[in-house]
Amino acid sequence: MTIGNANRVRRPKGVDRARGFSLVEVMVALVVCSIGLLGLAKMEALALVNTGVAGSRSLVAIEAASLAAAMHANPAYWSAPGIATAQAQVSVGVANGPVTISDPLLAAPIATGCSTPGATSCAASAMAAYDVQQWAAALEALVPVYLATISCTTLATAPVTCTITIQWAENAVALDSKQSNLAGLQAPTYTLLVQP
Repeated sequence: MTIGNANRVRRPKGVDRARGFSLVEVMVALVVCSIGLLGLAKMEALALVNTGVAGSRSLVAIEAASLAAAMHANPAYWSAPGIATAQAQVSVGVANGPVTISDPLLAAPIATGCSTPGATSCAASAMAAYDVQQWAAALEALVPVYLATISCTTLATAPVTCTITIQWAENAVALDSKQSNLAGLQAPTYTLLVQP
């Protein structure tokens, strides 16, 4: 027996030396993890955008309901048969500027009795003007660019019915190129039927 062979460790047959990961295996694992993390980041971005879109749509619905409540509170103006003949459709809008109201009666300056608490009562048309102007300003604060229409129709045999329609611009991220061409994602419309 030689001295060099005495220091050699003998392994049982069938047991190889333990090997580490190769550089190629590590790179493949990093690529797979990177693709997964990019997918998670895209899902997170879409979730945040969809939450913002849903929030703005909910606020528009609440604003339409608030105008409907103001219409119910002022039946002397909104339920009058003459509203459809005087101005069947009122448009209220904001586009890079002040609020515009197409009906001169609803766009008139507000009387002191309608805007000051505890003051004398005001006419039904002045109260309707106050309600629409306050509603338009509140809607502008929530939705910077919008177009709202208030369409009222009357028939001799039916009560007055009004439709509140709000259309606004919305920033939405599409899932793919097909969805980015849909007009409904960029300019949604909310419609509410009211019978004041």
